[in-house]
Amino acid sequence: MKKYLLPFLTIFVFTNFMYSQAYEGRGDQKFQVGANFQENGTGITASYDYGLGENISVGAVSTYLLGIASGIDDDTRERFDAKVRFSAHLGPIIDVSPAFDIYPGLDLGLKNFGFHTGARYFFSEGLGVYTEFGFPIAKYQTEDLTLSDKFHNQFNVNIGVSFNFL
Repeated sequence: MKKYLLPFLTIFVFTNFMYSQAYEGRGDQKFQVGANFQENGTGITASYDYGLGENISVGAVSTYLLGIASGIDDDTRERFDAKVRFSAHLGPIIDVSPAFDIYPGLDLGLKNFGFHTGARYFFSEGLGVYTEFGFPIAKYQTEDLTLSDKFHNQFNVNIGVSFNFL
């Protein structure tokens, strides 16, 4: 029985990888939920992307910090951020596996205008993993930033799961 298990699992996994699609173009819909990591704070993040064209999507992302370093103002307003974003999907352009996508983009949020870049990998038609890196290009407030003002206004990393709503 054991000698049949490995070939069966290999075929099963390969079949699922073969039919997964990281970005399908116009009308493509992705929902992502994950963890956000930045200096002095960690939290949860959720995002939604909608495909406008073959390689372009728009979306929204929201983050709320659950854990912050002690001694920092913990006002809810400082913990929360929301952004609209534009992404260019390079997976089809650089001819990588259809299950993999790389997407740089720009975002406009409550605290800054910034840049993000990310990657998604889908294991099946509806489930995958993602990671994103983001940083501000232009901050709305630049002088005398407190530690809580720096939340969502600095380099951050998101990692989590991605769902396909096609």
